[in-house]
Formats: sequence, C-alpha cells, structure tokens
Amino acid sequence: MSPGFPTQPGNLPAFQSPEQRFGDPVTVKHESGEYPVYVASASLSQLDALVRRHLSSRRLIMVADQLVWDLAQSGRWGPLGWSEEVLTFPAGERSKNRESWGRLTDALLERQYGRDSGIAALGGGVAGDLVGFVAATYLRGVPYVQVPTTLLAMVDASIGGKTGVNTAAGKNLVGAFYPPTAVLADPGVLLTLPDDVYRGGLAETVKHGVIADREYFEWIEQHAEALIERDLVALHHLVRRSVEIKASVVSADERESGRRAILNAGHTVAHALEQASGYQLPHGDAVALGLVVESLLAEQLGVAPSGVHRRIVSLLSRLGLPIRQRRPLDPELLLSAMKGDKKNRLGAIHFALIAELGRTHYDEGWTMPVMSTSIAPALNAIS
Repeated sequence: MSPGFPTQPGNLPAFQSPEQRFGDPVTVKHESGEYPVYVASASLSQLDALVRRHLSSRRLIMVADQLVWDLAQSGRWGPLGWSEEVLTFPAGERSKNRESWGRLTDALLERQYGRDSGIAALGGGVAGDLVGFVAATYLRGVPYVQVPTTLLAMVDASIGGKTGVNTAAGKNLVGAFYPPTAVLADPGVLLTLPDDVYRGGLAETVKHGVIADREYFEWIEQHAEALIERDLVALHHLVRRSVEIKASVVSADERESGRRAILNAGHTVAHALEQASGYQLPHGDAVALGLVVESLLAEQLGVAPSGVHRRIVSLLSRLGLPIRQRRPLDPELLLSAMKGDKKNRLGAIHFALIAELGRTHYDEGWTMPVMSTSIAPALNAIS
C-alpha cells in the first residue's frame, strides 16, 4: 500500500459545480439512473472535489496501478488532488485476474472499509475493469468513480459499466455489469504516455468511426498527423467524440442484448489474438489487427463494399498501428480461441461486421455467424 498525500485544493471558488469546473459532461444512462463523464484537461488537480461531489461523505480509497500511482506522485501531471488512502497493485494485464481481485478485496476488509465506503479507480483499462469488479462485489457493491489515464481507457473501458477479470479460458469471462458513479477523463495525461500505449487507444477511436460515425472517421483521417503529435485540442475532440459515441450505444443497450454488440467490431479476432499470445499482445494492437481481418472478412462475405478494408488499413497504418502480426500465431490456435467468444451462439463464431464506414451490418441481429472455413482466408491478411 502507498499512502495518499495532501495537495492544495487550488484556487477555484468552492461554489463551482463539477460542470462549471470541468465543462458539460457526457451523460451515460443505465437501468438504475445515469452518470456523467467529464472530459477536461488539467482536471486531476480537482479530483478530490469531483469524487466528493459524487461520493459525498463516504470513506474513500483510491485503488491504482502502481506505475500510474508513481507517475501521479512524480508531478508530471501537475498536482493530483487526492488526500485519502491509496491501495496499489502491479501494473499490466497479468494483474487482471481473480487472484488480484482477492488480494484487493482482502486488503479492503483488513482496513475495515464498510458499506459507507467509496472507491476511485486510477489507471488504464486493467485498473478500471479490475477495480470496478472489486467495487461490484465488495460487500455486494460499493460506489466507485473511474479515473482513466490512458486513451484506451478513456474512450472504451471506463464507459459502459463492464467490469471483470481474465481467466485461462479467455478474456473478461468473469465479471459484472456495474456502472460507475462518475468518470473523469483528463486528456492532458495522454501527453505523458509511452508511444505504444498511446497508439493502442487510437485503434478504438478508429473503430468508433467505423461502426457509428463516418464523419468522425474522416475527421481522424484529416487529423492523423495532429493526433500522432498529440495536439491537445485534437485530443480533447477525439476523446469527447468517442465518449459520446460509446455513451449513445451503451445507454440504449446496457446489458449487451442488442445493438451494443457493434462495439465488438474487431474484437472477436482481437480477443483471440490476446489469448493465443498469452496476453503479451497489447489490446490496442490486437484491436487494430482485428479490424484488418474483420473488415476484409466483411468484404469477402459481400457484407461490405470493396474498398472499406483498404481505407481502414491505410488509416491504421498512418496512425502507427500494426496491420500485420510481428510474430504470426497459428491460425488454428486463433480459431480455437474464437470459439470461446462470449458472442457465440449454437457453436457458431459471431462477428459484428462492418456494412460501410459509419454503419455495421444488421440482418436478424447485430452479429453474424461465420463458418471457420470463411474466417481462415481473412486471417492471412495479418500473417
């Protein structure tokens, strides 16, 4: 455990609401209510005030990825407005498991956190998923606030209430739908990310344009260089528009019983790549490769017009994302991993396939069953 540290609360007037401090939030609706997603640069200095606004008089604790916590303490983001207790766990996808869930839960019990407690989850997608699952199950549920610190977490993992951990049988197979009380995304922290971590999040933003907003996809094409250079104005628009797209989808289908399945575009292949690599392949890289394969598959099946695959591959490449595997995996191993995907029904492998830029295919559902013999040729695109 690392101790918290006091900071000055800043010079903002005490009467200002989070909306005044951080701008108008994006609202995500769910079956029990709604929660705000704030997208504002230099906002982590006001984290204490935001969490207190949403978790009021609760006994608070932050649970953070150790590397992220060390970075926060280094001052590279400016002052972090947090003066409560902090609990850390080792960084990386390997921490997203039931053993880590057990250790964190036991640590909360040892510190006698009760049902009047609240949790702030600081870190990337692993932190959000893992800590969210701790919050969902601790004393049958305590409220939590997501504080994503990577682009991937800001535009994807922190939005929608999915929490969970990985198992040897597959990714995210143990978890719960448990929405946060609020989300605070500070695009300014993206300036400090390693290049490979930053680029991984760009894959999800491309996916959002592909599945839901052709104009957004074209905006990313037009601003690819600014995004590579991490222009803060461009980053703010990128994060907010992706949050808006994901919020609109998950608000309409919280439990993934219908349209929310479109968010899995690229992910049937991506999850198989991650599992087959022993989770050594970063999620963003896997999503990029998944979009390459699944866009080609959509063309080969006649679902998408010719040219969509080429355009997607071109943009991914311009953004510095992989379009071929660095260490090719056995296609049979990938097909085997795909058979364990959560979307599958009646033994068939289901895909959320692209119909055209900005729209996914819909026939009798938002996913489409595909035979293994049709998938194998498309996998050659990334070999």
